[in-house]
Amino acid sequence: MTQPFRIPGAGRLTPAKIARFTFDGKAYTGLEGDTLASALLANGVHLVGRSFKYHRPRGFLSAGAEEPNALVEISRDATRRTPNVRATVQELYDGLAAQSQNRWPSLGFDVGAVNNLLSPFLSAGFYYKTFMWPKAAWKRLYEPNIRAAAGLGVAPEEADPDHYAARFAHCDVLVVGGGAAGLAAALAAAETGVRVILCDEQPEFGGALRYESGARIEGLDGYSWARQAVEKLAAMDNVRLLTRTTAFGYYAQNFVGLTERVTDHLASPGKAPRERLWQVRAARVVLATGAIERHMVFADNDRPGVMLASAARAFLNEYGVAVGRTIGVYTANDSAYAAAIDLKKAGVDIAAIVDLRDDPSGPLVEQARSLGIEVNPGRAVVGVGGRQRVSSMIVQPTGGGGKRTIPIDALLVSAGWTPSVHLFSQSRGKVAFDAGSQRFLPGLYAQDCRSVGACNGTDGLAETLNEAFAAGEAAAKATLGETSAGGGGNAPKVDASEDWAGGMLGSAPGAGADTTVKAFVDFQNDVTAKDIRQAVREGMRSIEHVKRFTTNGMATDQGKTSNMHGLAIAAETLGKEIPEVGLTTFRAPYTPVTFGAIVNHARHELFDPTRRTATHGWAEAHGAVFEDVGQWKRAWYFPRPGEDMHAAVNRECVTVRRSAGLFDASTLGKIEVVGPDAAAFMELIYTNPWQKLEPGRCRYGIMLREDGFIYDDGVVGRLSDDRFHVTTTTGGAARVMNHMEDYLQTEFPHLNVWLTSISEQWAVIAVQGPKSRDILAPLVEGIDLSDAAMPHMSVREGSICGVPTRLFRMSFTGERGFEVNVPADYGQAVWEAIWAEGEKHGACAYGTEAMHVLRAEKGYIIVGQDTDGTVTPNDAGLDWAVGKKKTDFVGIRGLKRPDLLAPGRKQLVGLKTVDPKVVLEEGAQIVQDPNQPIPMKMIGHVTSSYWSENCGRSIAMAVVAGGHGRLGETLHVPMPDGSIAVEIVSAVFFDETGERLHG
Repeated sequence: MTQPFRIPGAGRLTPAKIARFTFDGKAYTGLEGDTLASALLANGVHLVGRSFKYHRPRGFLSAGAEEPNALVEISRDATRRTPNVRATVQELYDGLAAQSQNRWPSLGFDVGAVNNLLSPFLSAGFYYKTFMWPKAAWKRLYEPNIRAAAGLGVAPEEADPDHYAARFAHCDVLVVGGGAAGLAAALAAAETGVRVILCDEQPEFGGALRYESGARIEGLDGYSWARQAVEKLAAMDNVRLLTRTTAFGYYAQNFVGLTERVTDHLASPGKAPRERLWQVRAARVVLATGAIERHMVFADNDRPGVMLASAARAFLNEYGVAVGRTIGVYTANDSAYAAAIDLKKAGVDIAAIVDLRDDPSGPLVEQARSLGIEVNPGRAVVGVGGRQRVSSMIVQPTGGGGKRTIPIDALLVSAGWTPSVHLFSQSRGKVAFDAGSQRFLPGLYAQDCRSVGACNGTDGLAETLNEAFAAGEAAAKATLGETSAGGGGNAPKVDASEDWAGGMLGSAPGAGADTTVKAFVDFQNDVTAKDIRQAVREGMRSIEHVKRFTTNGMATDQGKTSNMHGLAIAAETLGKEIPEVGLTTFRAPYTPVTFGAIVNHARHELFDPTRRTATHGWAEAHGAVFEDVGQWKRAWYFPRPGEDMHAAVNRECVTVRRSAGLFDASTLGKIEVVGPDAAAFMELIYTNPWQKLEPGRCRYGIMLREDGFIYDDGVVGRLSDDRFHVTTTTGGAARVMNHMEDYLQTEFPHLNVWLTSISEQWAVIAVQGPKSRDILAPLVEGIDLSDAAMPHMSVREGSICGVPTRLFRMSFTGERGFEVNVPADYGQAVWEAIWAEGEKHGACAYGTEAMHVLRAEKGYIIVGQDTDGTVTPNDAGLDWAVGKKKTDFVGIRGLKRPDLLAPGRKQLVGLKTVDPKVVLEEGAQIVQDPNQPIPMKMIGHVTSSYWSENCGRSIAMAVVAGGHGRLGETLHVPMPDGSIAVEIVSAVFFDETGERLHG
């Protein structure tokens, strides 16, 4: 099998092994080292996809990660299918199978292409206007069809059989981009001895040096110098080199996310991971991410065979592939001339160069003319011929006049270069518009990083190397605490007699756009110049609004080739300068990242870490049924032979109130607040007063958000003047810690306080019930358990079973109760000792369900169940927990908002069903009149509902509008089989006077 467009002796792949692959079921051959794109082009295949909206034929635009058109599905076998893979990035291997997407029944004949004929009805914003009426048709007609048409590839339904790896890494200098600038920066930094990581998304370092034929450094051609630089770096112990690795996100404190493609290029990946996620924290970052060439905007510029000039040059000099036999060039800058020259020297016919500029000049222009290439200045390509591949270009003087048709089979375009400021912008750096070159460049830095080379607007090779070497040296020496000369004097020397076209800039984007035809700006989403202008006419003034109205830049390439065009056309239409229209936001990821890389090991049994308490084994051995609470496995109930859940829970609840029960409360969040200003901090973070709380005493605390709503609650014990033991809800442990730390660092940094999460350090055994003190007394040492010495809501430190303990006298059941905190390693041993004593008194072990019933009998709330983020302390009947004399705490201003003080707010109350045997459903809505017409006016909902064996009836809690003033009122809970009458009562159903707390 032949590759008719492979040029013998060209490129860097020969000699190389043959690699066999298929595309849409047809067999082809390529060479190892090819990308799928270069292999297809070597076989003369240009048509590789269909556009999203109009299903127009599409070919390759680029040779890199910015590719918007050539998205294919790659499959290794029946279970390994990956959609939306860029053919320009996918490396070829023997046996690769690729399928085109977004077409039916075939790529050559796509029924969806009828959308192109309907394009007058599918212009920008049509979806905002078309599907508004009739309203009833949306769910039945519009939505199903729109969803069926959405997307490009088809998500696989099979489980992913591959596995993925993850690494955390720290370095002194991270260099992103392995072209000339990145290599120079990495060399300069590495030579000082600091730890350096250099990453690049390509399989080989060198960047544009791999295909720039004119670059010479230190007497070597650019490619040879790059290889020599890599060999030098690879020999250094302080350097890590990562190829096939994309820096996709730049986050706070120089935290950069990288994805490494480990085996996607291998025919037999073996047991190696498919991808590796690197999470890198760097002292300093050097961005050498280069620039992206812009296409030209003209009629039918999306035809297969129309591609960027730099892409054609890469395909030729890297892979030895000619993208056509008779090639036209349409440009507004010099770098396209370099591509034409290289192709001409390789024996490819250059039909003509069409240059928008009236009088192009310079070494490359003159060299092109000297090779006999026809140069047409002051002219534009206004259209092309051909349907599924370009067959001609139509040329016209820029000032108007006669048109000329030139036969071609490929057209190279270049409107200049756009610096890749994506990662810089993600770092929260502010870009600045350079009016002279009409491009956005890095401006104000927000983190310790520097941009070098083309991404910084530096055009010449010598200037790039000097700048990069100085930046790498400065970054390294700053890490070492030294001062760098920063002059780049030791940078590699460039042979000035050679030209390097990699950074040359052309005219403003959008030149030559024709408003009467389809002149495409965004290829994947079929956004035209006309669409951009329509958006402006319809009132869009910000580029962000234009983007959303037209979907320009919202495709998988994230506007890498289209955003500047859209911005320039919008600015031209508005009659404004480009900066006045704004700039779209650069968001992570830079290029698409697979779900596998992100999820990594967190799937199947590792999808969510399973946390077990110290007594888990004991509970399991005693027949506990477990439930998942957050990431914890918690004993739900302990059934005995013949008992179902309800019988077990009823028995547990009765036993606790008659004798005692043991409950594992280890999952509660626990935080130590320590320092001279600990009490002052507690005053600010909680609603309650804390300064006068005596050491050895406890207090129930409420924590609010800024808006005044309850955020979390828990009992806090003061161990000493400068130490508090804080408990939180199980689900709130991590977020409360983050909440407190955030305020300490940002709002109260003047306070001398330290916060430490101790949730895992202490096992907590709750012993509740009238016999609780009798059970603990024989085991506790150094603590007087009498009511006088240790009253309710107190804490003491001593030992139990010879183990250090923090013993709290507190209750979540309303009974005399204690919570025994011991080091987690001793949790089960202490539990077993307490259990042995408890059995003597008829105690039981109880689970979370009984805990819920017992606390509801006493009207104790659970944050997150009885609150929903819109409940204030007053709504919950907890006004007593808000310090009346306090002048400041988090949420105090929120509590004063008029809407939080207005009458009629939903307030927490108790509910009793008129039929005591009926148990309400949690979440059920409450109405005043069950006979009112639908839709009924809902005035509240049930938050907690249980059968209470101790009360002999059902009990429930609910939030009801104006609930505190409705005691004794009868309301209704409408259900499918009829309305349930309920009476509003106090939320305390058992022991209303609270005497049992004190035994």
